[in-house]
Amino acid sequence: MFVVCGEALMDVYTGDRTGTGLLLDARIGGSPFNVAVGLARLQRPVAFLGGLSTDAFGERLLAALQAEGVDGSLLVRSPAPTTLSVVGLDAQGVPAYAFHGQGAADRLLSPELLPALPAAARVLQFGSYAMVVEPVGSTLRALAARERQQRLVAYDPNVRLNVEPDVRRWQAVVDEMAGIAQLVKVSDEDLGLLYPGQPAAAVAARWLEQGARLVVVTRGAQGSEAWTRAAHARAEAEPVAVVDTVGAGDTFQAALLTRLDELGHLSVAGLEALPGPVLQDVLRFAGRAAAVTCARRGADLPRRAQVA
Repeated sequence: MFVVCGEALMDVYTGDRTGTGLLLDARIGGSPFNVAVGLARLQRPVAFLGGLSTDAFGERLLAALQAEGVDGSLLVRSPAPTTLSVVGLDAQGVPAYAFHGQGAADRLLSPELLPALPAAARVLQFGSYAMVVEPVGSTLRALAARERQQRLVAYDPNVRLNVEPDVRRWQAVVDEMAGIAQLVKVSDEDLGLLYPGQPAAAVAARWLEQGARLVVVTRGAQGSEAWTRAAHARAEAEPVAVVDTVGAGDTFQAALLTRLDELGHLSVAGLEALPGPVLQDVLRFAGRAAAVTCARRGADLPRRAQVA
C-alpha cells in the first residue's frame, strides 16, 4: 500500500465578473491529495494521511477520496477550516496561486494526533507546503525519518513561496528530506528557486551522496532526466495541446511511482538496480501521464487505460 502524506485543499478558479463580484469555480486539490487520487486511478492501493476539515469543503474532499477508492482511515478530522488556493492562469495556462490557509485543518497535524501506519504500507509519499508549515511539517518529517529504514520514502518539494516566502526555510527542509527520502522528484523550476545557478546534475549528485537512490528532475516541455548512483536517463516530453499545467507534476509523481511498482523496482534495492533503459521507460510513462493532465482543465489525472 502507498500512503500519501500532506495537504488537501480546494483550488478556487476565478471567473467572469458579476454585478457584485466574481464567479468562482472551486475544485478539489492539493498536491499530495492529487498524488493519492492519481495513484488510485493508476490502480495502486493508496491511503491518504493528513488533516481534513469537517466543513463543507472538507466533506467534499472526503467524498472525492471515497469515490476514487482512496483509503481515508488515516485522516485526522478537525473543525478548523479548509485551505483555499485561489488560482489564476496566464495566457500560457500556467497557474499562479494565492493561499488562504492560516490555521487551517491541513496545517494542524501534530505528533500526538498522528495515526499508526498499517502494516501493509510500504511506500510513503511526502511533499509540498505541508512539509514546511507547522506543526504539520515537523510531524511529517519526523514520520519520514522514523520509517525510512522499513519503508520506501518518496519526496517532491513542490515549492510554494506564496505559502512560505522564506527560500532558506525551503532549502533547509529540502536538504533535510533529501537525506531521508530514497526517491526525490523535483521540477527544474523548484531547483531554480532553491539553488539558483546550480546545474541539476550537481544537485542530483549531492542528494545521491546524502542517501537518495533515485533523483528525477522534470523540465516541462523539455521532458525529464533522472540519476541513480549507477545510471542516467532522459526522456522527451509528450507533445500536447496544453489547456493548463495544474496537477501535471502530481501526475508525473503518481505515474513515476506506479511504473516503478509495475516493473518491480519500487524498493531501495530496486532503485539501486535500475538500468538506464528501464529508467527511461519509467520517465516516458510518467511524461505520457502528465501530458494527459495538461490537455484538461485542472488536476484531472488520468486512469491507467489512458496512459498507453
